[in-house]
Parts: sequence; C-alpha cells; structure tokens
Amino acid sequence: MRVDGSAYRTVWADRGSGAVRIIDQRHLPFSFEIETLRDVASVAAAIRDMHVRGAGCIGATAGYGMWLAACESGGSQEALHRLADSLVATRPTATNLAWAVGRQLTRLAGAPADDWCRVALAEAEAIADEDVEWCRRIGEHGLRLLRSVADSKPPGEPLNILTHCNAGWLAFVDHGSATAPIYAAHRAGIPIHVWVDETRPRNQGARLTAWELAGEGVPHTVVADNAGGHLMQRGMVDLVITGTDRTTYTGDVANKIGTYLKALAAHDNAIPFYVALPSSTFDWQTADGIADIPIEERSGDELGFVEGLTDGGMVAEVAINNPGSPTANPAFDVTPARLVAGLITERGICPASEAGIAGLFPESGKSESH
Repeated sequence: MRVDGSAYRTVWADRGSGAVRIIDQRHLPFSFEIETLRDVASVAAAIRDMHVRGAGCIGATAGYGMWLAACESGGSQEALHRLADSLVATRPTATNLAWAVGRQLTRLAGAPADDWCRVALAEAEAIADEDVEWCRRIGEHGLRLLRSVADSKPPGEPLNILTHCNAGWLAFVDHGSATAPIYAAHRAGIPIHVWVDETRPRNQGARLTAWELAGEGVPHTVVADNAGGHLMQRGMVDLVITGTDRTTYTGDVANKIGTYLKALAAHDNAIPFYVALPSSTFDWQTADGIADIPIEERSGDELGFVEGLTDGGMVAEVAINNPGSPTANPAFDVTPARLVAGLITERGICPASEAGIAGLFPESGKSESH
C-alpha cells in the first residue's frame, strides 16, 4: 500500500545493515515512523509491546526475527532454539507467530550451520511474500461476495460494512485480510462505506483502520464499539467482516475482544458475519476454540490510560479510570463457528465448519471424523 505516494510493506529486511525494519504502529495516525530492529531481543520487544500488531504482521516479523536469530546463534542449535522460544513467548494467542518460527526452525534443521543466515533470510522473505499474495487473493474472493451483496441494493446506494479492530494492511505485510475485499471493491468502483469500531482499549480501529481507509480514499465513519448493534437494528449495516488471530479447524474464531458481541448482534439481526484469514492463521491442532485457545491477558494500564493528540500538537497520555479500581484486560474473545457465515481465505470462501475448511485445505488431514 502507499503512504504519501510511496509503497510500503509493514516489515522488511534491510540487507545492507543486516537489520529488520518495521512501521512502528504505536505512533499512528499522528506520525509515520520507521523503526530499525537489530537483534532478536528488539524484535521480541516490538512484538510484545505492539510496535507491530495483527496476525500476519506478527508472523512475518517473527520470520525476520528468526533471520537475526540464525545470525546471532553462532551455529548453535541450543542458542537458536532459545532465541526462537523468546519470540514465541511474546504473544500467546496469534497462530502466525509460532507458525513462522516453527517453519524457520524446520528449514534451518536441514541446512549447514554456516549457511543459516542466508537460508533464514530467504525463508523470511518467502513468508512475507506469501502473506502478501494470500491477502491479495482474499481480496479477489471477497470482491465477488461484496459485489453480489451490492448488486442486491438499490442503484447508487453504498454497501455498508462494519469491521472491528484492525485487520488491514498494517495487520499483515500488505493488503490486509478483512480490508482486502474492501480495497478491491473500492477500486472496482463499487459504492462502499465502512463503519469503523474504535476498538477499545487500544483504539486500533479509530487509529489504524481509519488511517488506512482515509489514505485509500474509502468512505468510512468511526463509531463507538457499542454502536454496532444499534446500527444493525436500523438497517445501516449490510454485512460484517473481521479478521482473526487464530481459527480452529472447526471454525471457531479468536479475534480482538468485542468481536463475539458483534457476531451476536449480527446473528440477531440476520446480518451475515464473515471472517477473513490466510491459511497461516488456522490452528490445525485445536477443535474447541472456547475451551482451548489461550487468551492473552494484557496490562490494565491499557484500560486506565488513553493516548491522544493535544491542542498543542503533542501526543500525551491521560488517566481515565477511577484511581485504585482493579482492572481486567483480556485481549481476545472467541466467536463460535455457528455465528460465522463464512471464512474468506486465499483459496476461496467456505463454511466455518470442519468439513468446509477441510474442503479447501484437504492436506490438513482434518475431516468430520476427527
């Protein structure tokens, strides 16, 4: 995607300096800043402290982190695995993180130690390139869905989509998952409007998704998280599209906290609720998302403080909670498959069921008999 006319990915290798470069998302939308990560410790901190965020972006960043790990390890398998473990430990819910690290370990296991740096960089680039291509294909498949819904509306009336959190290009390497069909539809000339949940507590919808959509010229409106049900009742939402950080092979979806409530409101108002994801986000080992997906618990400071731009043009943090009141901050919730109208993947759209997913991904070995 483009920022001020220049094309960017969210993460890439600076081959000349042997470092990883990222868009530091903490500063958006108030400033656009690039951060350089020179070692595994700084990559781990960037993932843990949400300099990068979103399933695909986290996975790709971890892939590049393993390039640095391969170079730092000095040819020691013990050191390599220790550094790999430090990356995996940063965020427990997103599948792409452990998937990318595991893929690198498998690739390096069959390579000579003195060739690890080269091999790991090539694999990191492959992971990032696949993420871009898969999200592009998600856009193609989702475009057909959006076109069919738009064709059912009166001529000239915009298609109204509600989304939650950020599943845009910032959450991946490029294009995004939930936004890929939106961008494709906008470029195809389909009248479209997006309701953007602010997505407390970190406001990733209001800060990141809105910034992205504005940059692409997509009509949108930021709303409070709790406005979704009201909009649906008033006939102001045609469909919901979200992303996901982990989806079971049976179709349960873990996504940013509040997604489940949007799915319930959509179900109650007979509005289709779709989830967009590349196959790297599937958890092929877990059947019951509610019981078995680990839910990250983050610091209560994210609830107690909010960051914003002052009248003086400075970014400042202010307290908003009652001092001394305890807080709980689960970062994700799980939407059961029964509430999901379909999964938009790089191979097409399928039902959120074991059979539906296995139909698109037969190599997973999953079927209704499992």
